[in-house]
Amino acid sequence: MSDKHIVKIFFMGTPEFAVPSLEALAKEGYNIVGVATQPDRPKGRGRKLLPPPVKESALKLGIKIFQPERVKDPEFIDKVSELSPDFIVVAAYGQILPQNLLDLPQIMPVNVHGSLLPKYRGAAPIQWAIINGEKETGITIMKMDAGMDTGPILLQERLPIEPFESFGSLYNKMANLGAKALIKTLDGILKGAITPKDQPKEGVSYAPPISREMLKINWEDNAQKIVNIIRAFDPKPGAYTIYKGQRLRLYSAFWVSDEEINDQNKNLNPGTVIKADDSALVVKALGEGAVGIKELQWPGKKRLFVAEFLRGRPIPTGYRFKE
Repeated sequence: MSDKHIVKIFFMGTPEFAVPSLEALAKEGYNIVGVATQPDRPKGRGRKLLPPPVKESALKLGIKIFQPERVKDPEFIDKVSELSPDFIVVAAYGQILPQNLLDLPQIMPVNVHGSLLPKYRGAAPIQWAIINGEKETGITIMKMDAGMDTGPILLQERLPIEPFESFGSLYNKMANLGAKALIKTLDGILKGAITPKDQPKEGVSYAPPISREMLKINWEDNAQKIVNIIRAFDPKPGAYTIYKGQRLRLYSAFWVSDEEINDQNKNLNPGTVIKADDSALVVKALGEGAVGIKELQWPGKKRLFVAEFLRGRPIPTGYRFKE
């Protein structure tokens, strides 16, 4: 089956991460017989119903769209079965697929996952790689099974994590790398050049969903951990600290060494503002070093560089973020 135009693909994905994969399949000439994505959800202040990014892309491509509330819905599974797909391709869909759906494709169900499996199985692999200070991550294309990212590996592509990388910048790189790896994998499968290989039993780790509690900075943590947390939630949902009873969101964080801090500041209580000027907000953390922050956001306002933010809302040196 070397002619891509007769290879039928049913695609399942929801956020921006999945869009490059869908568009790459279309560009390569694969026959995309349908797209499943999550239902439209209310967003923003007006709580207006908005379509997922994958739906917007599928509409532009003129592909039939399915939006089941539950992927286990027998009616939805029957509709997919009627399409007789050769592949089901999944990229950040948002629900666990049942075995009777995974059994439908003539060739195999394939998943685009944002980590080098078996590391970081689960919902938030990109964020957790940054939180844990990883120097490298990547994309795994795997044959899906009913487990949580436990299926055999088809192909892996590696990607360095730069020192100041934010979730937003890494997410975009990973989405594009995932699309390229997906096309390479499908082409390899069709040519008989790629076969599934079981994941290693060693090195398994998990990336559970991000909780609201994780977004609030604990200044009793060490500086590098706080920097990693701020980077992992930049631009969304945004890590924060409490200032004058409001959530002050923090972005563009960097580590400040003890050599860059005056001796009298090294023993300050965690959460104490060491510096607040046009270049950065610098806050003492527990132990060695401090946290530098270049951008801030007040509730309901836009994100600003520190210089502009401080002109309207000065934060005094010596102030302590306690909560």
